[in-house]
Amino acid sequence: MKKKIAIRIIVAASIIVTGLVAYTLMSNKGVQYQTETANKGNLSVTVMATGYIQPVEEIEVGTQVSGVIEKIYADYNSHVKKGQLLAELDKLTLQEKLNQATAQLSKAQSELNLANRQYDRVKQLYESKAATEVALEEAINRKEQAEMALKDAKANLSQAKVNLSYAYIYSPIDGVVLKRNVNIGQTVAAMFSTPTFFTIAEDLTKMQVEADVDEADLGQVKLNQHVTFTVDAYPGETFEGTVSQIRISPKVTNNVVTYTVIVNAPNPDEKLFPGMTASIRINIESEEGIIVPMEALSGGKTLRVKSNGKIEERSIQTGVSDGVSIIARSGVREGEEVIIAEVVKK
Repeated sequence: MKKKIAIRIIVAASIIVTGLVAYTLMSNKGVQYQTETANKGNLSVTVMATGYIQPVEEIEVGTQVSGVIEKIYADYNSHVKKGQLLAELDKLTLQEKLNQATAQLSKAQSELNLANRQYDRVKQLYESKAATEVALEEAINRKEQAEMALKDAKANLSQAKVNLSYAYIYSPIDGVVLKRNVNIGQTVAAMFSTPTFFTIAEDLTKMQVEADVDEADLGQVKLNQHVTFTVDAYPGETFEGTVSQIRISPKVTNNVVTYTVIVNAPNPDEKLFPGMTASIRINIESEEGIIVPMEALSGGKTLRVKSNGKIEERSIQTGVSDGVSIIARSGVREGEEVIIAEVVKK
């Protein structure tokens, strides 16, 4: 009996000593929590890319005939109307070819008239048995050849007129001249390709961004998604647009594959110039709600909240995430402190 009492005393003493030691240790150390405040806001998932500002419609204007530039009526930045005269080639050579074609047509018509008269005579003689069948065939042949020569002469005259008209360079659209590639006195040759005189943008109030999007991000990009972008010319100013086209032709540069995404960019003030570099953000998804840091989550669906001096573990429903923060649709209120880390203080 005395032995049992002694054992109980020893156990009780051990418990007391252990409690005293634990109390001593806890008094010398504690847990310090790092927290962040859960705030309400809008969280967006974006794809970033770089591109260049370009006109929606850009047309190269040239000529189909060779010659010397005689007059130029438009220059860089000129606003032009459809049908407006932009330049003229020297017309002496073209006019001479037209004169020659006109003369050739008159000659061909005279030869046909002669061939017709000869045919009529031979035919009458043949019908009266005064000419042979061979003579008639020769008359028919001369007539047919003269008809073909006249047809060719008419075609040559028509082409000469067209070539002369090509000496006048007109604007095919309303727009603004971006480039002028010729000077007065310059000789242009149209033997193998059409020389470009001017490059005209149809409407600078409607621009687009041609952006290169990495293949890893392309699957998230959809038509009509909202886009914001900036250009170096206007620091701090943000422009807006929408995704209008995703081109399936890839670009490969240093083993990096990208795809061209076209962004419509309204430019009513004409601040955006062709060729400007644009840094774009494509808004993939967004949600408004309570935003908490991703590092606060445990197991993806729970987190700890410091509330009224206590630590509570809560289950939450999650929404949009950008990889750094996430929307908590339930389980956390605005202004509460969520624990992101804990440090044992010695």
